Amino acid sequence: MTIESTPLVHSGPAAWPGSGRSTTGAAMARVLVVDDDHDTCELLRSGLARRGFEVETTTRAEEALEIARRANLDVIVTDVHLRNEDGIELCKQLVEARPDVPVVIMTAHGDMSMAIDAIRAGAYDFLPKPLKMQRLALTLERAVEHRALRAELRRLQEEGGRPTRPIGLIGESKAMERVFELVETLAGGDATVLVTGESGTGKELVARAIHRQSARGNGPFVAINCAAMPATLLESELFGHVKGAFTDAKNTRQGLFVQADGGTLFLDEIGEMPPEMQAKLLRVLQERTVRPVGGDREIPFDTRIIAATNRDLDEEVEQGQFREDLYYRINVVRVPVPPLRSRGRDILLLAQHFLVEHANRSHKEVHGISEPAARKLLSYDWPGNVRELENCMERAVTLARLEEITVDDLSESVRDHQSSKIIISGDDPDEMPTLEEMERRYIRRVLEATRGNKSHAARVLGMDRRTLYRKLERLEIQLPS
Repeated sequence: MTIESTPLVHSGPAAWPGSGRSTTGAAMARVLVVDDDHDTCELLRSGLARRGFEVETTTRAEEALEIARRANLDVIVTDVHLRNEDGIELCKQLVEARPDVPVVIMTAHGDMSMAIDAIRAGAYDFLPKPLKMQRLALTLERAVEHRALRAELRRLQEEGGRPTRPIGLIGESKAMERVFELVETLAGGDATVLVTGESGTGKELVARAIHRQSARGNGPFVAINCAAMPATLLESELFGHVKGAFTDAKNTRQGLFVQADGGTLFLDEIGEMPPEMQAKLLRVLQERTVRPVGGDREIPFDTRIIAATNRDLDEEVEQGQFREDLYYRINVVRVPVPPLRSRGRDILLLAQHFLVEHANRSHKEVHGISEPAARKLLSYDWPGNVRELENCMERAVTLARLEEITVDDLSESVRDHQSSKIIISGDDPDEMPTLEEMERRYIRRVLEATRGNKSHAARVLGMDRRTLYRKLERLEIQLPS
């Protein structure tokens, strides 16, 4: 058999979020190669080993079945023609013995009808001879990802989308582990907290989790959106008013600072607060007393303050849009909530949770997510974060006609999304981009991922903002809208 060797762009099996696989060799994918030609087995072993796979080989079908039953394999590669053996029958037996392990069939160009028979017998894919090592490695990477994704979907369906933490937050990614650690640490104190993150990431859920776990957990949790009302109304809501203070003040009313006494006041979207209110809020936070609108005496309060914003307050302070002294007063401890696109396997964990929630609410027999639909969910960028994912799953459950969510049930934006990952491919040096072009592409991609947040982008890129500004100018990079 002929094997054509071509250089690989990838250095090993691709890592799927949550699969535990690593392109660094920390957990190499295990492959069984079955071919009745010993030289072919050795050639495949050495070629795949160089690309990060752990390979076991055999020339006999009977031994292949024995290995498949006892070994912890990720994928099996077998020739459709084996000496004194029916390759299609072997494929059936392998699939029956290990339905969780994908089988890839190797076949000659003239055996396409046999390859189709193999697919019908349960094979994951087939490859024509002569084999190209690059194509074989990429096919095996996809097969490993396929297996990991199926296992993950099965696990999530069995667990039923339950919250993974007693504090009510859901997540298993490293990014969320850091949030959980901060929540548990902050719950033991009474410091003012600033929760930051994009719209829809769940900043209020984090604030509620801190409150519930704290000594104030039995007290009130009062929330207000600072962007939803003008300054005069916001002042009345926060500080209260006395009867007759203004036209519609027919009764004396306590403000939210006093209503939250003994508990927590959550100031959502504090970055949107009008400048005149910022000065008044600063005084209240310093003095720990409020004076109602139209009142003549100060009322003390014992309330923990948790603020949240989706703005870059560092930049807002620099531009004079947010008071620096107020910023330092509320930014005692910061809890950054990661965007959904950076949370890997949490996308499916949350999707299954919302599926169960909305299926129960609408009394529909929908229990899981199909593999093609899961791939669409994982490849989408989720600009609306967790809130957008919940809306997507509610729609999918409503439209579902089967027990699993399919691609057709997903919203059009998710269904038709094309990934914009940076990939360097090809072997022709004349087609490869310059370092300057790669730098331009990467900086632009980071800015897109951070929604144009230059402070966040600079941190991701490992540079200060002045350096980023100089690069934007030198490389003529336009900020995303």
